[in-house]
Amino acid sequence: MAIEVRIPTILRTYTGGQKSVEGTGATLGELLADLDGRYDGLRGRLVDDAGLRRFVNVYLNDEDVRFLGGLAAPVSDGDTVTVLPAVAGGAR
Repeated sequence: MAIEVRIPTILRTYTGGQKSVEGTGATLGELLADLDGRYDGLRGRLVDDAGLRRFVNVYLNDEDVRFLGGLAAPVSDGDTVTVLPAVAGGAR
């Protein structure tokens, strides 16, 4: 069994249009590195030198990973990771 990663529409160009992909790793950082090996460029849209990008929300089994250790958050087979770009702005 692997870890399911749900991909938002805006990032599906990196996954060939797939809504979800599977990967492996002991931490979120390892999982993203594993995915980047198959979906080049995906990790760069989620992570910068400081860690997770500010305007990207990542949830591990419905919990915000920023409160679980960020890239060091442990992940296990059967977990679900959901990536959601933050939405801001709009007209007044």
